[in-house]
Amino acid sequence: MRVDLFDFHLPPELIALRPARPRDAARMLLVPGEGDFGDIGVRDLPSQLRSSDVLVFNDTRVIPAQLEGTRGDARIGATLHKRIDLRRWQAFIRNAKRLKEGDLIAFPANVSATAEQRHPDGSFTLAFAGDEPVEVLLERAGTMPLPPYIAGKRPTDAQDHADYQTMFADKDGAVAAPTAALHFTPDLLAALDAAGIGRETLTLHVGAGTFLPVKVDDTTDHQMHSEWGTIDEATAARLNAARAAGGRVIAVGTTSLRLLESATGEDGIIRAFSGDTAIFITPGYRFKAIDGLMTNFHLPKSTLFMLVSAFAGFELMKQAYAHAIGDGYRFYSYGDGSLLMRSDVGPDEDDDEE
Repeated sequence: MRVDLFDFHLPPELIALRPARPRDAARMLLVPGEGDFGDIGVRDLPSQLRSSDVLVFNDTRVIPAQLEGTRGDARIGATLHKRIDLRRWQAFIRNAKRLKEGDLIAFPANVSATAEQRHPDGSFTLAFAGDEPVEVLLERAGTMPLPPYIAGKRPTDAQDHADYQTMFADKDGAVAAPTAALHFTPDLLAALDAAGIGRETLTLHVGAGTFLPVKVDDTTDHQMHSEWGTIDEATAARLNAARAAGGRVIAVGTTSLRLLESATGEDGIIRAFSGDTAIFITPGYRFKAIDGLMTNFHLPKSTLFMLVSAFAGFELMKQAYAHAIGDGYRFYSYGDGSLLMRSDVGPDEDDDEE
């Protein structure tokens, strides 16, 4: 499909620079498969689901993967986006024209790395010096890698270290937050528990490639960056059992969705998975694993807007985004949420009707 079909005008004042407080006070746009849109709140989520439903969260933890350093008299910015091994990470580089293979980059707090290899996309493999784990070095020298549309409007600060981390964050490795889950609080989880709604976790270490614009004219020419993820056998078995019993699998965030779809065969069975995925979902894709998606509002012409258009329908999502813009919803990572449901499964249906 033509990439320009996924373009739309977003007034810049709708880009959220801070999250709602408390987190579950954010608004949420209900996008049913049929019927009118619903202007509700994140706290209304339990009333939109059934006791047989299961929410799937990503438990990745964002690391302070943004580094500012020097190579001689040149300032070099690095955003780590994928671990290669214990001491080496692939990184997007700012001012990459001033960097060549073999150069040493000096970062703050006595942290340094060698630009080991330049990749065709302009990124570099950085090999960090010393014996300490790279995550320890990042805690000393790095900052939280806020998305460009926030970082370009204000500096990262101490509050972002808490704000840009979900309550499910457990496994180090992401350089971008699974932002749909930023809306969840202990009170909201308690309400979901009281409603009998299940939850599971998986891990997908989100890379900085999620922020990259699509620079080609046609989606078939776009190359996704791979990300590492895992679903264990027990989790896959419980999700399969829930669906077999008539429950719905609701992905919290596009990262959870992408890993679930990567782990699911054409037979609709979710299997254990551990490895890289570069799945690129555009309209025409047949979903195998999920029945609903909770997600934030995404960038024009982004792979994520293409994904939600594939799930809910291209024309419907154009209408939904126009509604959100007209009603003043807050966009992007710190913004409001949406709940996308398939047309054949509404919240008031009995479980045994499926």
